[in-house]
Parts: sequence; structure tokens; C-alpha cells
Amino acid sequence: MQAATLAGPGRLRLEEVALPEPGPGQVRLRLEGCGVCASNLTPWEGPEWMQFPTEPGALGHEGWGVVDALGEGVEGLRAGDRVAALSYKSYAEYDVADADAVVRLPDSLAGQPFPGEPLGCAMNIFRRSGIEAGQTVAIIGIGFLGAILTKLASDAGARVIAISRRPFSLDLARRMGAAEVIPMEDHHAIIARVKELTGGVFCDRVIEAVGKQWPLDLAAELTRERGRLIVAGYHQDGPRQVNMWLWNWRGLDVINAHERDPKVYMQGIREAVEAVASGRLDPSGLYTHRFPLARLDEALNATRDRPDGFLKALVTFR
Repeated sequence: MQAATLAGPGRLRLEEVALPEPGPGQVRLRLEGCGVCASNLTPWEGPEWMQFPTEPGALGHEGWGVVDALGEGVEGLRAGDRVAALSYKSYAEYDVADADAVVRLPDSLAGQPFPGEPLGCAMNIFRRSGIEAGQTVAIIGIGFLGAILTKLASDAGARVIAISRRPFSLDLARRMGAAEVIPMEDHHAIIARVKELTGGVFCDRVIEAVGKQWPLDLAAELTRERGRLIVAGYHQDGPRQVNMWLWNWRGLDVINAHERDPKVYMQGIREAVEAVASGRLDPSGLYTHRFPLARLDEALNATRDRPDGFLKALVTFR
């Protein structure tokens, strides 16, 4: 099979490698595609801790495809089942996953891409946010994740204030149900506008979905007394400082919404399958760029540079 290997900072190569064999309790997947995650960008840049070359297919963890082979003891799955998987070497034509880390996709989703991991991540973040009807919710950063959270929160009856840098993203937020949009330009102007919109009390819930210092600082400023600040951005480029005086004074609940328990991950993916299959959530318009595996480097660069109209890149195999 073909698999992508990161040869060095910003350098990709394709290799012909042997097909992986599923062990006991595992399945092999013939992948249809894999989403490109922003968490790949720091390894792509080549920090000191990164070791090159990577293993073939490494960093790809948003794969979906068809069960191709079963390991010993696997029950409830069969060859030919179309599934989303939580696996970790999916920048390749085949990958192996534990049988309890795949979710069968219904026939109604035939032909549709389904990067289960980020969709499940959105469902898990939404659940942990505790969003209810009548609340005011600010979402900072309207990319793929922020757009889905805007839809889920607005459908739950919350009043969503979307804050993002790009006009394209603000237009998208309105289409996903945001009641108000604010350009992410001036720190103090944003605070003043949210204060005005909320009668001076700020927001019941604030979701930071960028993964940078400034949006995290801003998120705390926008959270009301005894409100909940949800960290959904992936902060992997170094330590953060927080205004603990403000966090203490307002009595904030701070939720790090990144899941590490595989069972909870899978719960989110199953919820995402149900939401998309039922028509409650339609992510199809959020997959804005597609690349073959040989152009994974372009997909990573687009994820980094975010050209106009970009939300989510998929690497597709067939």
C-alpha cells in the first residue's frame, strides 16, 4: 500500500509498505479518506521534540473506510462494513483499529465522507459545555469545530455570539444559527460589544476553539460570574498564562473539553453518526478542500494558512 511519511519539517514522502495485519481483537480498514487535523501542524513544522521520519501513515487519525480483514476474536463486524474509526496511521491506504474503536456507518451515509474523530470531538465538547436553552454562549473561533458547535448550541435554544477573524467564518456562523457575530480584531472592542449585548453580565458559556493565548485570554473576559469557560482549542505550542485574578474573582468553572478516554471518544462518534444520519447535523458543506494522499503536504499547508473559504481538508483515496 501507499503511505505518507513525514521526512522532516515541511517535507513529505510517499512510500510503498506492506499492508498492516490485524491482531486479535482488531480489524483492518481499506480507507476511503482521512481528515486533516490542526493538531498535525506543530509536528509538520518540526519542533525540537519531533522525531523524523515518522512511521508510515502516522498523524492521520480521522479515517473512515471499509472493513477489509478481521483479527482473531472479532465479533459484530464483518468484511465490507463501512465504518468510522479511531486509529492513528490513517495517512495511508490501509490502517488497523481495535474492533471496539470503530463505528458502523448506516446505509443512509453511503458515499458521504465521515471523519468520525473530529465530529465525535464536537459532540463531546458540546456535551461537556452544559449548554441549555436560554443561555448566552460565545464561541471564539469559527472553523470546522466552532461551526458545528454554533449549530448545536443554537439548535439547543442558546443565543450564540460568534467571534472569528475571517468574514467568511462570520457569514458561516450566521448560517449555522449565530444570533450575533463579531470580528476578532480589537480585544477591548470585542469585550465592550459583548458587554452591550448581554446587559453587562457577559456570557453563561464561552467556548475557546482556537488554541492560542489571546483567544484564551478573551474567553475569560467574556465569561460571566459563575459562568463556564470551555477550552476546546488544542494548545500544543507551549505553556499558557491565565489571569487567575479574574478567574478567581468571577468564580469561573473551567472545562478542558479534550477527551482522552477511548470510550468517551467512541460515545461522541456514535452520537455524531446519529446526528448526521438523522439530518440534525449536516457537515457536508464544511469539508471545503480535498486532496489525494500525494498532496498531503498541500493539505497541511492549507490547514495552516487557511486561505479564503477554507474550513476542513480531507485526504481521499477513492
